[in-house]
Amino acid sequence: MPNGDVSWWWRDLGGTPAPRPPLAGDLDADVAIVGAGYTGLWTAYYLKRAQPDLRVVMLEQRFAGFGASGRNGGWLTNTVTGGRERYAESHGRDAAIAQQRALNDTVDEVVAVASREGIDADIVKGGEFGVARSPAQLARLQAAVTAEQSWPHTDVELLDARATASRIRIDGALGGTWHPHCARVHPAKLVRGLTAAVERLGVRILEQTRVREIAPGRAVTDRGTVRATHVLRATEGFTADLAGQHRTWLPMNSSMIVTEPLPRAFWDGVGWDGGETLGDFAHVYMYAQRTADDRIAFGGRGVPYRYGSRVDTDGSTQQRTVESLAGLLRDFFPDAAGVPVAHAWAGVLGVPRDWAATVGHDRGTGLGWAGGYVGTGVTATNLAGRTLADLVLGRDTELVRLPWVGHRARRWEPEPLRWIAVNAIYTAYRMADRAEASGASSRTAWPAHVADVVAGRH
Repeated sequence: MPNGDVSWWWRDLGGTPAPRPPLAGDLDADVAIVGAGYTGLWTAYYLKRAQPDLRVVMLEQRFAGFGASGRNGGWLTNTVTGGRERYAESHGRDAAIAQQRALNDTVDEVVAVASREGIDADIVKGGEFGVARSPAQLARLQAAVTAEQSWPHTDVELLDARATASRIRIDGALGGTWHPHCARVHPAKLVRGLTAAVERLGVRILEQTRVREIAPGRAVTDRGTVRATHVLRATEGFTADLAGQHRTWLPMNSSMIVTEPLPRAFWDGVGWDGGETLGDFAHVYMYAQRTADDRIAFGGRGVPYRYGSRVDTDGSTQQRTVESLAGLLRDFFPDAAGVPVAHAWAGVLGVPRDWAATVGHDRGTGLGWAGGYVGTGVTATNLAGRTLADLVLGRDTELVRLPWVGHRARRWEPEPLRWIAVNAIYTAYRMADRAEASGASSRTAWPAHVADVVAGRH
């Protein structure tokens, strides 16, 4: 079984792409974008469509889509990272509603751009489906639905056990929830198609070029300096590698496995024929999709964080994580027990100290940034890219007035405090999940409350 090699998504496309040429000495540009993942690519795309004569250069240490953009679970969903309540408190209820509505619209925007640019990314808008498999999970699910339904534009439905099974038959499911604002995608197909689209617009993508420092008017790399009026940071989980950014966002690890294709008889028994993405209400939650070629791509947390904010290179994950994910998949779908795991991999996502995503641009310095998506970036990157483009071009639009614009979180604690804290958080969440699995109580287990406080979620 391959483990690493960036991801199965890239393997499905015949392997990782041949790298483009690196920066060859100093260079001048109007906009320099650091990082060629979804955030950087969407920003470049909308900048060049709005102003074709802009000189836009992208700098990437490996290849476009090397990071989370080519490794994620393929959920194009409308989640407000950090929660609407945060924005309601800081900016008012109307602003929080605007953020939700913008993310709903963004799901459709990505689908529309893929169609316009001829990007076949296996997109199916089947909604997001969540299940509860213990009384405590069911209580959280019901509370979450009540909270969601108190806001407009969420369109969340509560499903009892029978209705849940009529959509996807999951062993032990006690109830479910569904909303329509989510699409399944093939992450690497999307990033490959988007890369081709920005190059058609005239964007220069310089790969094999590591940016060491970002400063007003310049991005300093190991191969020269790019001087630009605007320098935009789009590095997400790799932000800690930049000078001065070590404690800005924490690189959190997430792992995935994918099965060999499952036979028709399995799908006839399970259903899952609407393109829904699948998640649960555990504390250490899982996420999954049925791929276009009838596999199950199934993800969750492994080792959540490496000391010193170290990030991986090839995407390999621990064998115990592979076994844990495979075991959980079999718990969900016992009839898949005999189907081999075809590939395992891992990636990093960016986590701000307050778990809230952000986008911003300083007109005085020309420095901009976007990220901290905490796993919701397939959608949020597009909204961030459109917003960054408007900010760079000085446009006064609804996007630049959304409440996440300019948001800043305090920095993460220095080591060893953050390593201790993050590992303690996930140890406590796993303890809570084990306690709740017994079904003895419908109340959330106490270790999860402690973890929430340490994490800053309360």
